[in-house]
Amino acid sequence: MKTRTRFAPSPTGYMHIGNLRTALYEYLIAKSAGGDFILRIEDTDQKRYVEGATDIIYKTLQRVGMNWDEGPDIGGDYGPYVQSERRGIYADYAHKLVELGGAHYCFCAQKEENDSEEEEGAESHNKFHDPCKHIPLEEAKKRVAAGEPFVVRQNINKKGTSIFHDVVYGDIEIDYDELDEGVLLKSDGLPTYNFANVIDDHLMEISHVVRGNEYISSTPKYNLIYEAFGWTPPVYVHVPPVMKDAQHKLSKRNGDASFQDLVAKGYLPEAILNYIALLGWNPGDEREIFSLQELEKCFSSERLNKSPAIFDITKLTWMNGCYIRNLSADEFHKLAEPYYSNIKKNINFKALSNVLQPRIETLKQIEEETDFFVEVPEYDLSLYENKKMKTNPEIAAKALNLVLPILKKVDEWSNENLFETLKNIAVANEMKNGQILYPVRIALSGKETTPGGATELAVILGKEETLTRIEKAISKLA
Repeated sequence: MKTRTRFAPSPTGYMHIGNLRTALYEYLIAKSAGGDFILRIEDTDQKRYVEGATDIIYKTLQRVGMNWDEGPDIGGDYGPYVQSERRGIYADYAHKLVELGGAHYCFCAQKEENDSEEEEGAESHNKFHDPCKHIPLEEAKKRVAAGEPFVVRQNINKKGTSIFHDVVYGDIEIDYDELDEGVLLKSDGLPTYNFANVIDDHLMEISHVVRGNEYISSTPKYNLIYEAFGWTPPVYVHVPPVMKDAQHKLSKRNGDASFQDLVAKGYLPEAILNYIALLGWNPGDEREIFSLQELEKCFSSERLNKSPAIFDITKLTWMNGCYIRNLSADEFHKLAEPYYSNIKKNINFKALSNVLQPRIETLKQIEEETDFFVEVPEYDLSLYENKKMKTNPEIAAKALNLVLPILKKVDEWSNENLFETLKNIAVANEMKNGQILYPVRIALSGKETTPGGATELAVILGKEETLTRIEKAISKLA
């Protein structure tokens, strides 16, 4: 049987890190086996639907390179791939399930169960004992035919223990008495998550299902539906949650970063994907940097972990820095250019990118590292005090007055030539290199730390701006 997996998100907003990790594991299970990865939109919970969220799903998966083989936008042999377009299919199977004894019609004027994927993961502790379950089938069918409002509820008729196998957790036992006879088809004709995903997974021939371990307790309910229809359940791969810390799940609802938030903060999509692959999976060796193509070759669901993974922004930042440094100079410059938009001066942006690339870990840091290129900030003269460089404001004033006339005569405005020129000034005046270079760097930036040394900044700023800033620094030191 061909391996077929599906990512079935609800269009409810931004892409949460946990959701993206689920999609990645589904994708890797399929691709590592030469199978198909299917995108399915589960939009039957209209209360939580967010306009434009489906496009966010498309763009996120495309941005990280997880292209799907079948889906709403490209079609396939098992469509439609949007649940709201499959409404009639669910109704047909709900009625069939009633006929098979796996469900019953309920006419109670009771508030229907929430059908959101997040809410239905765990079983309710307040089980509903439905009196309608005892209505003879023919009588119930007549009431349905007469137009009386109804829902379809699952029957849990078995006693004892349900045993099923999970790739991550092994054999799992759950008592049937713990299961609630939940709603499968609502009075508006739309299915709940618990029903729709079973019907769709079977009809789309899904072989492996990856989902959060909060759904383990509901899995026997899914298996009872498979059993009633005489279908074979998929291979289950339940994964632990991504945690913010030891006690709290990572949650956009609580202000934790989504994929879009991380990209906006200057993290590369490839680095994010690499990092979340390791949140619950290990390759079996010391490697940490993987391209998506490398993950496709080495991924194995048997190496997924049972323990929750804590999202470590420091580790992601380190990994992102590795990705930035591995970019070509042209690739990095293209990514950096939008962050230069507030620098209106005619400076050498390509040289600026060359200086920044080995020094930053997120693209957002570019704004912090380059603010002085817009304008030298106000600074105290004590900034020229540096014991290591053996400088102070008096030495700085001397150094800058020596440098200015010589730099005015320099024609070859390159880093190498400028560095040699400043070194020669130090030698000629029996001064340390740092006593020349450090004051020049402070004069050009007004900052203690900069992405690049004095001559690198001079090349970026250009000759005219460099001389202007040194003149202003001399005036400030006078």
